[in-house]
Amino acid sequence: MRIIAHDDGQNRLSVKFVPLTYVMTKEFILLILVIYFLVLMGISYFTSRKADNETFFTGNRNNKWYLVAFGMIGASLSGVTFISVPGLVMSDGMTYLQVAFGYILGYVIIAFVLLPLYYRLNLTSIYEFLSQRFDRATYRLGAGFFLISRLIGAALRMYLVVKVLQTFVFDEIGLPFELTVIFSVLLIWVYTFRGGIKTIIWTDTLQTLFMLISVGLSVYLIAGELDLALTDVYTALSDAGVGEVVQYEDPLAKNYWLKGVLGGLFVTLGMTGVDQDMMQKNLTCKNEKEAKKNMLSFSFILFFVNVLFVVLGGLLFLYVQAKPEITELWHGHGLNDAGQPYGDLLFPTIALEGGMHIAIGVFFLLGLFAAAYSSADSALTALTTSVAVDFLEIEKDDKTKQENKRRKVHIWVSVILILTIIIFKYANDDSIVKTLFTAACYTYGPLLGLFLFGIANKREVGAIITIPVSIIVPLFYYLMNTNAQYLWADGDGNYFQFGWEVLGLIAATVYGLLWIFSKKNVRTS
Repeated sequence: MRIIAHDDGQNRLSVKFVPLTYVMTKEFILLILVIYFLVLMGISYFTSRKADNETFFTGNRNNKWYLVAFGMIGASLSGVTFISVPGLVMSDGMTYLQVAFGYILGYVIIAFVLLPLYYRLNLTSIYEFLSQRFDRATYRLGAGFFLISRLIGAALRMYLVVKVLQTFVFDEIGLPFELTVIFSVLLIWVYTFRGGIKTIIWTDTLQTLFMLISVGLSVYLIAGELDLALTDVYTALSDAGVGEVVQYEDPLAKNYWLKGVLGGLFVTLGMTGVDQDMMQKNLTCKNEKEAKKNMLSFSFILFFVNVLFVVLGGLLFLYVQAKPEITELWHGHGLNDAGQPYGDLLFPTIALEGGMHIAIGVFFLLGLFAAAYSSADSALTALTTSVAVDFLEIEKDDKTKQENKRRKVHIWVSVILILTIIIFKYANDDSIVKTLFTAACYTYGPLLGLFLFGIANKREVGAIITIPVSIIVPLFYYLMNTNAQYLWADGDGNYFQFGWEVLGLIAATVYGLLWIFSKKNVRTS
């Protein structure tokens, strides 16, 4: 047991520091994981009885809208929001809320533009729209962009959570990172291989509940440790210099307010509106009306949940300032190439080693497990759906062959996800949320451009144009962004930096080029 003496300033010495990892033994932590997994298996059993391919892909389209909406919160947040967003407050203050406001605008557009289209066409994979609007090659191109985008996103999210589990749990028992990844993905495969999206709707609901309890309890208890009433939290954050919500002074910075709002808008349209993973859940609702209710209610609830996570990040910052010994523990888990501690490890360090109430550690672990599985399980199902429907055309086979093909795809997608996560272990040194959205901008951008062009007009364009445009445009923006300091730096070394709004710029450029090279008024349906 490690104990730290603390002088309260009145010549009284108190003893108050027992790292939670010593109280919560590895056996206890593993017990929590086993119980959690057994609960998921129980849900899987009851939701996958009499399951078939229709159950796996669409949930038989009979899920309640409010159940889908609540479960989508967990899938949208995932480990990225759970751990990375609180860590972002250290560097960007509360300006992440600019992005969260943009999310609402994006969800409104999805509800009134994209959802009616998907329901009208009765799609299993939303990329079938590209086949009907353009051609088979463009259809495969769009589905391919999704596979790359979602594989990167799912791997980054899963990597973040496995990294935390490895650092604070499995290193203690000598389990290698690679085995932790295999074990984690195997658990997901076991409880999703039969029920698919129908099982995920229910497991995501449970996992969302755990995540919200975890962050809410953390905010309450950490504020109590700092002797702060909840009504005084924002004042304390402002006094500490991390209370900025709107950044309007430096247009060149990545977190400038307009970039944040537009970035949130376009990230939502790209990473939800034209993403099979997120839209597959919406398409399990009974009809378009209920799907709209789901999307709109989900968007406003998600905004306030993001507020809660940002407040948590501010409180973690204040806690570090008040407890210098925490900084030493935090730094002890490694530094990035810039010599800074990983922001992604701030929350777990405080929750598991910061001498907090044991309830924070317990619910942090439950929230962490929920974060790991709520995003990865739906991604695994969506990737399986896209490969099976978009590339293998599984719907043309008889039912027996469909089942066998779908299960084989499910296994191979799991293997590829495992390998991708392991690759990220040796390649990543940045905040996961920044890495995730940066990668997503260059893959979802052209996909969003294709959808917008297909919806907004009836001009004709073929794969001979859509394919090169969709590849060259994101490559151009990537090269321009990574070389910005050489292209337009001023005398003081300042230069314009693209934020997440680059996704919209890529989509708009793809749209514009397709318009220029397309034929006018050829298609009439």
